[in-house]
Amino acid sequence: MSQGFDYIIVGAGTAGCLLANRLSADPSKRVLLLEAGGKDDYHWIHIPVGYLYCIGNPRTDWCFNTEAEAGLNGRRLRYPRGKVLGGCSSINGMIYMRGQSRDYDLWAELTGDDTWRWERVLKAFRRHENHWRLDDPKTAPAGFAEMHGSKGEWRVEQQRLRWPILDAFAAAANEAGIPPTSDFNAGTNEGVGYFEVNQKKGWRWNTAKAFLRPTCFGRPNFELWTGAQVRKLRLLHDDTGLRCCGVEVLTPKGVEQPWLNAGGEVILAAGAIGSPQILQLSGLGPAALLQQLGLTVERDLPGVGANLQDHLQIRAVYKVQGTTTLNTRASSLLGKAMIGLEYALRRSGPMSMAPSQLGAFTRSSPDKAWPDLEYHVQPLSLEAFGEPLHAFNAFTASVCNLNPTSRGTVHITSPDATVAPAIQPNYLSTDADRQVAAQSLRLTRQIVAQPALARFKPEEYKPGPQYQTDEELARLAGDIATTIFHPAGTCKMGRREDPMAVVDSRLRVRGVSGLRVADASVMPTITSGNTNSPTLMIAEKLAGWMTA
Repeated sequence: MSQGFDYIIVGAGTAGCLLANRLSADPSKRVLLLEAGGKDDYHWIHIPVGYLYCIGNPRTDWCFNTEAEAGLNGRRLRYPRGKVLGGCSSINGMIYMRGQSRDYDLWAELTGDDTWRWERVLKAFRRHENHWRLDDPKTAPAGFAEMHGSKGEWRVEQQRLRWPILDAFAAAANEAGIPPTSDFNAGTNEGVGYFEVNQKKGWRWNTAKAFLRPTCFGRPNFELWTGAQVRKLRLLHDDTGLRCCGVEVLTPKGVEQPWLNAGGEVILAAGAIGSPQILQLSGLGPAALLQQLGLTVERDLPGVGANLQDHLQIRAVYKVQGTTTLNTRASSLLGKAMIGLEYALRRSGPMSMAPSQLGAFTRSSPDKAWPDLEYHVQPLSLEAFGEPLHAFNAFTASVCNLNPTSRGTVHITSPDATVAPAIQPNYLSTDADRQVAAQSLRLTRQIVAQPALARFKPEEYKPGPQYQTDEELARLAGDIATTIFHPAGTCKMGRREDPMAVVDSRLRVRGVSGLRVADASVMPTITSGNTNSPTLMIAEKLAGWMTA
């Protein structure tokens, strides 16, 4: 390189694309955005149902797997992470969800920084939001504009389909005491309703479209490298201490080493798996692990790769009668052709579907002070993700514990950056999580037993009505549960006195100048809902600090 960069952003995913947009807005700053994957020019990225062809596809997915999980009775889970421009926003479920206000108030307490409180992060959410209800502000509900944004890049729209079985499930949830809601994102997401999604006119709206095109691509101070995997950070010991001065990147041309101008910064936005992996490869992490692999310990940071949290969903399946679900609608060539035609003509129907359409937030028991469960309800069923739909009509009511107490790890197993790290979520490893699993399955049965669903004669297929005790239900949860792809917490932020905190409240890596982390890995506790939009908010907060 003939000259250095002011900012090097590692990962052109959810956070990286927004950061590139905000930081390159200053024409005096040279910005380099690095993406290990390729361009987002695969057609299935942009058709909403195309996640089926992106997850598990090395063109768009890192194709990670977990280690064998004791809480899942020895099973390993597929662990998708986006490896393409737009990152996970190119392959995820497209659900727009902020979490609960208490999540961010807790972050403020854990970090000692009130800028993470709900009323402060709300401004960051609103800055990049473009909500469909505010297309005509006159028709928006009273006070809606105080909670949502209309001029940002991140489009939020209604889903373009409904299903009678989902409407009936929502009515049954009402009968079971879960109120209806039209907005999951006002601070408390309790209630049942159709999810809103990050789509635009029936197409997936990923962060590459939102934040890179056309703005960044027209800026002479901005560079994007795809097919560029960071091997490690370049660290320098000088009179001021340990400093990050650039990165080593494996590209099709070989190893390249873009460097930082004086005062520049590297921002890791490689996600809850990629960011701790890169830190550990660079000698920043648990000393014992690094020494075991023959790596020089640049800084002993025991929290790097620790504190892994994820949402584990328990997939209860119910056969139904007297209605059509996607199982039979898509079972014939004619049915598939009609689905394709509807999407081609109207950008609606099953091809416009997010993986989950109906959502519900509620409490696993009456003594809970806040909703601790989230339902993703779908008009379909299958044995496991990627397998064929069942031959009978059915719906799936997947339920997850929003606030798991189980904690896992992400640890490299080799000094080679191309070797996948060991991912050990430790699902259902605490008594509290196993208890919530059993309670959530009982609550699902309670909802399905309500009069609103009676005409469809629901019959429990999984886990099966013969299982009744807490011990049986927790064990069966281990058989049928799977991740909903929300890893977080592996480079958590925290107070100076917290030995496991990797970054401070402004996302600076402890003991290393010129280096920050901005993605879901910095969450000290996982948000109470889907994690993509909170990750965008984190990037927006950091961009505000860096450009102030």
